Amino acid sequence: MKSRILLALAFALCLALNTSAQTSAQTPAPDARVYELRIYTTNAGKLPNLLSRFRDHTMRLFERHGMRNIGYFTPREPSEGADTVLYYFLEHASREAATASWAGFRADPEWVAVRAASEVGGVILAKPPEAIFFKATDYSPPIKTGGSFEQPRVFELRRYTAAEGKLPALHAFFRNRVLESFGRMEMTGIGFWDPIDADKGAGKGFTYLLAFPSREAAAQAWTALRSDSYFVSARAEASRDGSLTADGGIQSLFLVPVDFSPLK
Repeated sequence: MKSRILLALAFALCLALNTSAQTSAQTPAPDARVYELRIYTTNAGKLPNLLSRFRDHTMRLFERHGMRNIGYFTPREPSEGADTVLYYFLEHASREAATASWAGFRADPEWVAVRAASEVGGVILAKPPEAIFFKATDYSPPIKTGGSFEQPRVFELRRYTAAEGKLPALHAFFRNRVLESFGRMEMTGIGFWDPIDADKGAGKGFTYLLAFPSREAAAQAWTALRSDSYFVSARAEASRDGSLTADGGIQSLFLVPVDFSPLK
């Protein structure tokens, strides 16, 4: 009798452990990935030197140290830095991985030599780079690089600052209404990201990147969206208790991919 009880208890324990293991296997681990936007401003005439350094060396070294190259862009308009500014996005396995990767990269003897050789004719950067770390929103699509296009697309980087207390509602509006409208207007959402650090706007707004076949196509798509009855109605409903964005809270910058950008 005692042996039967022990056997039953052992069976129950095995069953519980197996169920627990199955539950753990079915529950995906939290996505720890972070995205980093870096903005480099060069001294006059030095952007080609910077681009050559990235094309010939830096991107490969980034991958060596565990950083995924996503996209490299310059502003479309000269007034916004077309000849002096580089924007690029990296993906890291986590914020901690980003810190370790950057430490390894900066100490890499090949990078130290490459940097020194590239600046024999003068310092390339006019000021220290700006870096902004992001986490993907729950509605951000997977970022796909590569692809075949008749010509490089035009990208629009948009930054939204929410009205006080309206960030959850603004996210809900994008999640439930805006992405569907973007799809109908053939506006390709690349990624939608929340800043992580308080001094970079965490809890106040978000940033996203769109792609269009051309600058003219972008203008036509935005015009069509703003006159679309579904979108107009959805925006009115979402804003019935007040604007979702702060005054002047929408910033837009059109970018073009450089020749070596994985995202084109």
